[in-house]
Amino acid sequence: MKQGYFFSLGIALLVSCLGKVQQEKRITVTIEPQRYFAERLAHPFFEVVTFVPPGTSPESYDPAPQQMALLAKSKAYFCIGHIGFENAWLNKLKQNNPQLSFFDNSEGIQYISGTHVHDSPDHPEEGIDPHTWTSPKQALKIVENMYRALTVIDAAHRSVYQKNLEKLQEEINETDREVESFLRTSAQKAFIIYHPALTYFARDYGLTQYAIEADGKEPSPELLKRIIDTVQKENIRTVFVQQEFDRKNAEIIARETGCRLVEINPLSYQWREEILRIAKALSDE
Repeated sequence: MKQGYFFSLGIALLVSCLGKVQQEKRITVTIEPQRYFAERLAHPFFEVVTFVPPGTSPESYDPAPQQMALLAKSKAYFCIGHIGFENAWLNKLKQNNPQLSFFDNSEGIQYISGTHVHDSPDHPEEGIDPHTWTSPKQALKIVENMYRALTVIDAAHRSVYQKNLEKLQEEINETDREVESFLRTSAQKAFIIYHPALTYFARDYGLTQYAIEADGKEPSPELLKRIIDTVQKENIRTVFVQQEFDRKNAEIIARETGCRLVEINPLSYQWREEILRIAKALSDE
């Protein structure tokens, strides 16, 4: 009887230890671009998983109970800051996982808020724009925050994370230089986009973003007409549309103005590739 008891106890302790090892090797992030950065920084000590599934909007995502339970296997959660999913769920995630360390990857970034968030002629939306990762200049701050978080949860490997950070910073700086090169000689200084996900990109590279979406809703006929007039007035040649949103109105604007309709994915895991593709679409090449 005692042998059976100690055997069961040993199995329970083994499972507990294995669970702890698994927990100490995992970091959860909100969106795929964060995973792109975190994997390069945390290698080879952590697995990085994304909470909001690819192809799903982080503005309105509701996690399943099973997914909430899986979060307990992580050592830390890296927030991107102020995105819809986090605004709705972050407090609950913290309450349900008191053992989990939470870190804000956008800490210290000068946020864009108020009327600049959607920059549409009709209904400017109040609040903070969360799309900080779409600008390489802000991505540098995001990865610095990630590095600091890693040194808190795993100080023993600080030197490895420092080397990873330096390599990633050089990649981001190179991306920044390439973006500036694409845009330097372009006559196109503004663009149309359905959902205003490139606000920081526009600010940091001297561009103007005009959003089709108004307060998260379909645009009115009056707004569509004003956008079409703006296209003609400002020599805009590019209309961006994202895969998570309806493209009907973007297609109308492109058809009426002769603009190129370009599908982009600011939530892509391939961060560098996507940022350069956006910049090239705005260039004269």
